[in-house]
Amino acid sequence: MDWPKLLLYLWENHRGKIIGVVLGLIFGICIVAGGFWAAVIVIICLLVGYYIGKKADERVDFRKVVNKIFNKED
Repeated sequence: MDWPKLLLYLWENHRGKIIGVVLGLIFGICIVAGGFWAAVIVIICLLVGYYIGKKADERVDFRKVVNKIFNKED
């Protein structure tokens, strides 16, 4: 069996399911390891990190993002 082709096929056609399963696995491990509220804090940190990384990929000016979040004018 050609594993790289199989993995590429799965990633291209079932990306959402794969991401969902991985996130569910990570959340489950966090709950088992540290409890529910610790897992929630980890998930919040992951989401904030994702948001910052997404904005960095889009080359967004972070001062504008922070001002938008806190409703400040330039």
